[in-house]
Amino acid sequence: MEYGYSILMGLFSVALLIYAALMAVTRDYNILPYRAQISVSPKDPELYMARLSECVALIALAPALSALIGLWNKPVALVVLVAGIVFFLWLSVRIMQDFY
Repeated sequence: MEYGYSILMGLFSVALLIYAALMAVTRDYNILPYRAQISVSPKDPELYMARLSECVALIALAPALSALIGLWNKPVALVVLVAGIVFFLWLSVRIMQDFY
């Protein structure tokens, strides 16, 4: 499978985007795993879920970019995946800063 890495990363990115869309549409705090629910108790759960869905969608961009670059060069795709995750996590922390 020459394009196995790109297919896997693309599917993972789509799964994260579907989860982010589900969080954004429902804004239901109970959609989070139980361990995440007990560690954070936000004042406004709907706003928290809206912002968290933005962060999950941003994180989903890293494997999507890696999948596209993986069609061209796999070692570069791994570097893009790690760098993208680091950058998008940093950006997500900045977005969620009001809740900490």
